[in-house]
Amino acid sequence: MKLKLALLGFGVVGQGLVEHLIQHGEKAKEEVGFHPVVVAISDFKKGSLYDPEGLDLELLLHTLETTGSLEDYPQSKGLIRDLDAIATIIESNADVVVEATYTNVKTGEPAITHCKTAFQHKKSVVMTNKGPIALALKELESLAKENNVFLGYEGTVMSGTPSLRLPKTTLIGNKITKISGILNGTTNYMITQMEKGFSYESALKEAQEKGYAEADPTSDVEGYDAMYKVVILANAVMGKDITVEQVEREGLNTLTREAILASKEKQSCWKMLGTVEERENGVVLASVKPVEIPLTHPLASIGGATNAITYSCNMSGDITLTGAGAGKRETGYALFIDLIYCHLHVQSQSNTTMIN
Repeated sequence: MKLKLALLGFGVVGQGLVEHLIQHGEKAKEEVGFHPVVVAISDFKKGSLYDPEGLDLELLLHTLETTGSLEDYPQSKGLIRDLDAIATIIESNADVVVEATYTNVKTGEPAITHCKTAFQHKKSVVMTNKGPIALALKELESLAKENNVFLGYEGTVMSGTPSLRLPKTTLIGNKITKISGILNGTTNYMITQMEKGFSYESALKEAQEKGYAEADPTSDVEGYDAMYKVVILANAVMGKDITVEQVEREGLNTLTREAILASKEKQSCWKMLGTVEERENGVVLASVKPVEIPLTHPLASIGGATNAITYSCNMSGDITLTGAGAGKRETGYALFIDLIYCHLHVQSQSNTTMIN
């Protein structure tokens, strides 16, 4: 069964997904019957294409690589150009909207509107945008359920590392009382360099030179990026209903090189941790801040730009998951696996209808 896709945004993440579809789509089709067809792409800067029969993915990437735009994609009989995002959602024959637009993390827009529009038109959504899931998860899940469609957002926390799906599947049945993680690769890399004697400023400059940190590193170093991820983990994994305002936040700039070097003598180290914990009295505490942990802690050995997360479970004990938290291939994979689960959802619905 074909699953028709409309991609909103065709930057690094969208291109990463398309590369996976080209390289690994056939294997997924053989294993689970997953047969994706990209029928539309709408990108504010690169252009918009819609072909109800499907676009040529290799030609798409080649056109983009050679011209930097989708405007030079060859015209064909059924090809429609210049639909904006909303028109693409409403007018295309897509079953699933892949939401990968540039979105304001403080408002969740335009991605929240894209999701609501898709659900209203009985279309599923997979996405990597943190804002909508941190700000409006319950509402979006309710709308998806009401319209009997799928909402996937694995890539919002640790890219292609299954930080959301693992606890919901493999750890099912456990009561998770605490989640603590290195949720931002930039700050973890900087701490690793500061442990080597770098100053905060030198570590930041090197992180920027390597592409780990943006020219404006505020979101990373002041903890905003991890803050949104903590909210998602609390609400999506632990079933809570906290907001970003409830997360205690301290930036990496509050951690001195002297404190980092002094920790070595105490057999400990510092990590920028995002944590959510439910106390015995039911109170939920959430924070993003530098924390000193013993070297025996499972997160102590995680260096560089790597991410890691520890789930404290009542039956299985502490489980730690380590992996990349960003990257074209990794985030593209997050969309890829969400699409496979969307396919399985559609397949399940179809089987149920046939039985009834």
